[in-house]
Amino acid sequence: MLKQENRFHGHGSLRYVYRNGEAIRSRIITTKYTKNKFRKTSRFSVVVSKKVMKSAVGRNRIRRRIYEAIRLRLGEVAQPFDVVVLVFSSEAMTMPYGELAGLIYSQFEEAGIIPASE
Repeated sequence: MLKQENRFHGHGSLRYVYRNGEAIRSRIITTKYTKNKFRKTSRFSVVVSKKVMKSAVGRNRIRRRIYEAIRLRLGEVAQPFDVVVLVFSSEAMTMPYGELAGLIYSQFEEAGIIPASE
């Protein structure tokens, strides 16, 4: 799990990223991000709708898998970003972890949040 200083939630913060952020979309997840010049550390949030997974246990499992993928590459984030990962498919719960992490990392690399791997 990510440290509290690297997580955020709340309507105000999320609304700011939704309005001012840029989006990178895929079939399963979308990453919305914006630079945050007022902070020293990057903050991440994962949003899983009840439409995707009715069970709170399932939604939390998806959230934990994505937070863990982010935590492993958190040291590579150079600038402070606010990032929201929106999940649109219940496939995120059943797909292999390596595939899910690869999808997240490819979106982060495209956004410039983490450097591209060679």
